[in-house]
Amino acid sequence: MSRFTILLGGEIFRTPRLDSQVAGSRVIAADSGIRHAAMLDLVPELWLGDFDSVPADLDARLAGLPRETFPADKDKTDGELAIAAALDRGATSLVLAGAFGGPRADHAFLHLALALRLAEAGTEVLLTSGRQEGVPLLPGAADFDYDAGTLFSVLAFSALSGLSEEGAKWPLDKVEVPFGSSLTLSNEVRGRLSISLADGRALLLAHPFPASEF
Repeated sequence: MSRFTILLGGEIFRTPRLDSQVAGSRVIAADSGIRHAAMLDLVPELWLGDFDSVPADLDARLAGLPRETFPADKDKTDGELAIAAALDRGATSLVLAGAFGGPRADHAFLHLALALRLAEAGTEVLLTSGRQEGVPLLPGAADFDYDAGTLFSVLAFSALSGLSEEGAKWPLDKVEVPFGSSLTLSNEVRGRLSISLADGRALLLAHPFPASEF
C-alpha cells in the first residue's frame, strides 16, 4: 500500500493519533496547506496550487520545495489537484489532513464528496483535522477502533438501506434512513463500533479528541 498525506487548507490539531496516521507517508501540500507541514514535522515532496494563499510566515525550510503552479482560473481546486498528483504517483491510501473547517465551506463539502468518489474507485481515504475524522461508508461492513465515549455521526449522501450500528449507545438494526434525516447524528461509541450498510453512500464522522482536551 502506498499512503499519501495531502495537506489541505482547513484546521489541523496535532495529536498522537494523527502523528501515527501520517507516519511514513509521502506528502503533497495544496497551496495554503503548506502551513501545516512544519507543525506536523512533515516535508512535502511537492507543493502545488495557484499560490493565492501562501502564508506570510512560511517556514524558511519549506521555501525551496518543488512546486507546480496552476492558474487561478482553473476547473479544479488545489486540493483536488493535489489528490490527482498523489494518485498519479501510485497512491492507494490517502490521508486528507485539514479537510474540515477553514474559510471555505464549499471546499470542505467537496472533500467529503470527493472522499466518497475515491472510495468507490477503490482508494482508502481518511479525512482528519486531528479532532475530527471522516471515513467513507459504502455497502458492506466495517469495524472502527474508537474508544468508548467517542461521539460519532453517520452523514448520509443518499437514502440509506439496511443500516446497522453495533457497539453504539443507540444501536440500529437494518434500518431505512431517508435522505436528509437526522436519525444518524450524535451517537456514542459503547464497545467495538461496527457499521454495516446494504445500499447507499455515507460518511462516518467521529470525534476521537474532544475539544476540552486542547
